[in-house]
Amino acid sequence: MSNEENVNPTVEETVTPAPAPAPAAASAVQNMLAAALSLKDSNPKVFFGAVGGVVLLLGIVMFSGGGSEPVKGQTMKNLVVGQKYVLQSANAYDKDATVRLVSVPGTIAAYDDTEEADRTGACQHIAQHTPVTVLELQDAYGKKGSYAKVRMEEGECKGNEGWALSIDVQ
Repeated sequence: MSNEENVNPTVEETVTPAPAPAPAAASAVQNMLAAALSLKDSNPKVFFGAVGGVVLLLGIVMFSGGGSEPVKGQTMKNLVVGQKYVLQSANAYDKDATVRLVSVPGTIAAYDDTEEADRTGACQHIAQHTPVTVLELQDAYGKKGSYAKVRMEEGECKGNEGWALSIDVQ
């Protein structure tokens, strides 16, 4: 048996795709457009009044602004060196949240607190509402008084000093 004899004959069938039905959305748009154009021809005052009303509503929505009041948010107090304040995390709603103190201003973002030892180290994380005294202010990133050097007035870390974000000193 040769290869020519083993070959099965192939039958070619041509399949013609069925015409796609017209989308319902396109026909609905055409019907609305036809109705609007017939309204324009039969009653132009109503047609142009409706167009003017839509344009007026869009103009009101686009050009109406909010109130003249500025957006309110957390603000930094004008801290005074020598005054007593409390530590209060501006961004935390958890009652057990702590405020991070560091030895050098500006290094708060450089710490990785994923290790348990970093969170329980000697006076690094101070409980909120701990009374402190501001000893010094430091400018950073173009903002005046961004960091405050504080001394703890109560608790197990009484007398220790460290730098905190000024927004956390309330």
